[in-house]
Amino acid sequence: MPKLASYYLPGLYVEDHSVEVPLDWRGTEPERAATDGLPAGERIHVFYRTVCTPENVGRDLPLLVFLQGGPGGQGPRLLSPTSDGWIAEAIKHFRVVLPDQRGTGRSEHASAKSIARRGDARAQADYLKRLLARSIVRDLEYIRLTEFGGRAWTTLGQSYGGFLTLTYLSFYPQGIAASFTCGGIPHVPASAADVYAHTFPRMAAKTRAYYARYPEDEARMAAVADRLATGDVTLPDGSPLTPRRLQTLGGGLGMKPAPERLHNLLDTAFETGNGSPACAGSTPELTDGFLMAVLQNLTTAGNPLYWTLQEFIYANGTLDAPIRWAAEHEYARHSEFDAAARPLMLTGEAAFPFMFEDDPLLAPLKPAVDLLMEDTEFDEIYDERQLAANEVPLQAAVYFDDLYVDSGLQLDTLSRVATSHAWVTNEFEHDGLHGSVVFAHLFEEALGRGDLERALRS
Repeated sequence: MPKLASYYLPGLYVEDHSVEVPLDWRGTEPERAATDGLPAGERIHVFYRTVCTPENVGRDLPLLVFLQGGPGGQGPRLLSPTSDGWIAEAIKHFRVVLPDQRGTGRSEHASAKSIARRGDARAQADYLKRLLARSIVRDLEYIRLTEFGGRAWTTLGQSYGGFLTLTYLSFYPQGIAASFTCGGIPHVPASAADVYAHTFPRMAAKTRAYYARYPEDEARMAAVADRLATGDVTLPDGSPLTPRRLQTLGGGLGMKPAPERLHNLLDTAFETGNGSPACAGSTPELTDGFLMAVLQNLTTAGNPLYWTLQEFIYANGTLDAPIRWAAEHEYARHSEFDAAARPLMLTGEAAFPFMFEDDPLLAPLKPAVDLLMEDTEFDEIYDERQLAANEVPLQAAVYFDDLYVDSGLQLDTLSRVATSHAWVTNEFEHDGLHGSVVFAHLFEEALGRGDLERALRS
């Protein structure tokens, strides 16, 4: 399909493209579709952008494709080379490809409204399965074959993008010249229950570190939670704000400067007196500004798939048992996380059933999600034998204190992925890639080992 648009941003030349792909890739492969045409059945559009420096317009550059974090995250919307830290370094060496993964951004954006049009809960659940890693990677491989002449490209995976990287290396390693991942090596074999068993203690540790840094916030958070326990507080969208929902404000504590943002959010929580818990009284009135800020933190309007698919990114092929709300089960095992306990522990990247009851944008999806929680048949997303024989150079940034993707589990997986290298650091949090240091460091390490020889001539 011809490009949709081309234009300049400050310091960048951009092209917008879209291709048609099958909604359901099962029964065919990208290579066959690229030569014989797409199979019969429903098709969807997958959107991607390419960016390079203005002086490189028209030049034949190596390709780097960015595998966005998520699930359900769209590709970055750039303002300049420095608006996302890694871009400035990447465009020195590559033409960068920024896809919107299926169901996100401009790639047949999925929402409760569009998913409802799929039919009953079973039809919706089956559709949601088609938005997971194996389908995303097949889309990318088809785009590589049809839009870029089959040239091998370099992949850069952030967070969930690292999961996609291992799926890509499992099934289409011939398409990749080199790979980078940042905070995103999944545990293989995959298990949602195992992941949460490791990350809940980290959530507690991050909460305690936050309260240690801002001691007054422990009292503020407790006072807010006690007020919410009365059950009559709503957010500006009319949805209830409960202590359990309040706990999910800890979702960003694994990134910088999330503790400071949360501190500032709580700073103006109370209407009365000087805004301190001591002046607020036993049933403090919460400010409209605070409630709006909470809604802005919790809304799923921009990414309804994030919580919807959260636990299913760990589903690899035929499961021994259904997932059945793995995070909720782990939550129940930790009494310190009870919403009535003090200090109030905050939760991180964990989906819970109440989200699909309290959030009006997620509630319509609950029947489909409940069905998926009982399913045991998913696409295979990792091939452990192929990963053990991997020949594609893989350079991984492993953040030692990562809240979301346990560093120990990452290193365990990497120990069984051939031609892989880990840079373990506690200098950065999970979002370290978005600064100016991490990708440049990974690139220099790989370059110095000779791992980019093929990538830079592709």
